[in-house]
Order: sequence, then structure tokens, then C-alpha cells
Amino acid sequence: MSASTAAITVDDKLRFQFGKNWARFLETVNETNVREAELSLKQALQVEDLAQKSVLDVGSGSGLFSLAARRLGARVHSFDYDLNSVACTQRLREKFFPGDDCWRVERGSALDEEYIRSLGQFDIVYSFGVLHHTGNLWKALEIAARPVRVGGHLFVSIYNDQGWASKWWTRVKLIYNWLPRGLRFLVLLPSALALWGPIILRDTLLLNPFKTWRARKTNRGMSAWHDLIDWVGGYPFEVAKPEVVFYFCKPRGLRLEGLSTCGGGLGCNQFLFLRER
Repeated sequence: MSASTAAITVDDKLRFQFGKNWARFLETVNETNVREAELSLKQALQVEDLAQKSVLDVGSGSGLFSLAARRLGARVHSFDYDLNSVACTQRLREKFFPGDDCWRVERGSALDEEYIRSLGQFDIVYSFGVLHHTGNLWKALEIAARPVRVGGHLFVSIYNDQGWASKWWTRVKLIYNWLPRGLRFLVLLPSALALWGPIILRDTLLLNPFKTWRARKTNRGMSAWHDLIDWVGGYPFEVAKPEVVFYFCKPRGLRLEGLSTCGGGLGCNQFLFLRER
């Protein structure tokens, strides 16, 4: 089983501006979000802390998980292609670890082989929900694996391939980013109804409206509203079946140690690989 290496040619005007969404998310972040992010990170990496570990956060986004890694004791290098995302990560660093020499934040691309090579080797390379937005998922995954030292770990989450549904969502995302900002609600509202309507109706019938929506903060410390915008707008957009990711990584010296799937539905499959060679 093989993976296509074809890249998506993306007009920058159609790229979703993740960083602007994350900047709005940071206005809502509190200690509860940070603690939930720490818990999520420990579960994902199967550790209790990250003391004496080096972590490369590929596509740091809001910076929340770089912060979680630093609070767990790691030396952290964060980078993102989106300048607003870089600013978000810097904002958290300045707030929680001002002047800290063990947390570096800069701009970089997950597809820039020379840049990634210049960073050296890490105990953990972490990339949640990023590589499938680069425009070339398989090249990004191959490059992300290179800085993992022998005995180290690669953690990635990649959108699940749902066949026709994934193709439909690709069109939704394209239309959302093509529309003028003032008209994007024409895509966002129907998508919100499709994704959240049945869940909110169920919670209402159980006499607890918006229970699941409010509980989103306990899922990686995130926000239901900002996750919704991220999902609907997130383009470029690529997907992969779990077994395709596994067969892609195996000949590259990566052994699967942990796997959490979304059960064939909408969402990300999460992979923890050990670098053997």
C-alpha cells in the first residue's frame, strides 16, 4: 500500500489564516486550558513528564502545546509558517516563560528541508493537525521524521480519509476561503449545523443543552468555536487512512508504538512512532 506524493498547488489567497483564528482563541485561554493541554500531551506521548527531553513543535499554532511541553520540563523549539501563529506562540512564551533560554520560537516551514536539517536532533518531534495543511502531506511527514534521534519519538495527527466525505469537505473549505470575509458565514453556519446540530439536539433532549460544546475545553484544552472555524476553513487539506501512514513510516525506521483513531469518522488519527534507526 503506497501513499501519493503529489503536492497541492495552493494560491496563498486560498490558504486559511490559522494564526488569526489562534489569536482570537488565546483571548479565551486560562489555566484550565493549559492543564488540559498538559494532560493531553502526557497521554499522547505516554509519559509523566518531559524533564531532560528536547521537543520540536512542528507548526506550533496557538503555542498552547509548546507551553505544555515547556511546563512539563522539556527544552522546546517551536516554529510555524504562519506569522500570526508565530506571534501567538511568542505571546505565550513571554507571558509564562519570559526570557527563557530553553524555549525558542521562530518562523519556519515544515517543507523546508534545509531549515529542518539546521535544527539538529530532538527526543520528540510533535505535530498535531499540521502536516495535512502544508499542501504536501507526505513530503512534510518524511521531513518531520528526520530530526527524531534514534530512540526518540515522532507524534503526528493526520486527518482521516473518509472517501467521498473528505472530497466534499475539501470543496467546502475551498469555497469558504474563496468567499469575501463578510460572506463566509454562508459556509460556516450550515457546516456548524451539520457538525453540531445533532449533538446539541441530543444534549437538549437530555436536559443539558450545549453540554458537549462546553466540554470541548476538556479535550486538549481547546475551544469548540475556534476548532469549528479551523475545521471549516482549514485549507490546504489532505487526508490519509491509518494503514497508509503506518506503511509510509515503517521503511523509514519508525515503529508504531501508539495509535488512536477516530473510528473511521471525521477527525484526526493520532500516531506515536519510535525511531529505531
